[in-house]
Amino acid sequence: MTATPGSTRLAVLGAGSWGTALATLSARNGIDTTLWGRDAAVVDAIDQRHENPRYLPGIPLPGNLRATTDLAAAVSGSDWVLVVVPSHAFTETLHALKPLLPAGVGVAWATKGFEPGSGRFLHEVAADVLGSGVPLAVVTGPSFAKEVTLGLPTAVTVHGEDPAFTRQVAAALHGPAFRAYTGDDMVGAELGGAMKNVLAVATGVADGMELGLNARAGLITRGLNEMLRLAAAIGARPETLMGLAGLGDLVLTCTGDLSRNRRLGLALGRGKELQEAVREIGQVVESVQTANEVMRLAGRHGVELPISAGVHAVLHGELTPRQGLEQLLAREQKPEYPETLFR
Repeated sequence: MTATPGSTRLAVLGAGSWGTALATLSARNGIDTTLWGRDAAVVDAIDQRHENPRYLPGIPLPGNLRATTDLAAAVSGSDWVLVVVPSHAFTETLHALKPLLPAGVGVAWATKGFEPGSGRFLHEVAADVLGSGVPLAVVTGPSFAKEVTLGLPTAVTVHGEDPAFTRQVAAALHGPAFRAYTGDDMVGAELGGAMKNVLAVATGVADGMELGLNARAGLITRGLNEMLRLAAAIGARPETLMGLAGLGDLVLTCTGDLSRNRRLGLALGRGKELQEAVREIGQVVESVQTANEVMRLAGRHGVELPISAGVHAVLHGELTPRQGLEQLLAREQKPEYPETLFR
């Protein structure tokens, strides 16, 4: 279903490319949408000129989309809130939101990654900061912001523990060119959305080194294997990782050049230094921090992740991309899947 005009009021927090894309989507679906951001110049351009010149230049935004730098004004009267800030700003944003959140209003997020430092999943952070009475949901899946803003066909999934709120979020986003499915495996959905960024660096490196399409396909498939092994260890459902939140997002991020994490890998594979590559991309590259948290999580559960470990070592300057490749190729022959993976 598509929301009818005036059926709900939504505050989207975060005026980067993905926040702008989702706010644009909901506004086009007839929802009274206010986008909050910190950068006054970007916010003014969205509100007055209907364009995000920094993150989505040249793409017209709907005239009914409002934008503000006033968090309280954005949240006031909202039926639910969608947080779309980088993972390093997620906890701070929730703390700022908490005293402004009206009673009974749910919070969803389209942020991917872990809490830096602690390695906690974002649903754990949200429950801790906002309390058990606030319905929570995560929006994830294969979705480039530019394509969503242009109205190109996209499919995502919304996972949450409160079925009514999960359906509310999905219904608000679902539209003629945007399918929103639902589920209740938040840990699996968040694992896939975070871990694919690390694996996209690996495929980007391989493509940057011109290793061929066979290598790319092998890395994607074995990367999915790493997702499944870690998912099994932490209690996530394998079907979540085989769906939009896992396989879908993995394929998109590993093969699409709109992916910042893939572009980082391409640059590293072509011999650029990490800081130079990040600077040229010009936006937050989540894989740099996420690789640390993925390996911390794997170590805690005793799961071996050779591709992710190689990316982590390359990002920390412990290995060159070529040395990382040599380590992967030198690994012993073994069965493709352990017998216990799906049991």
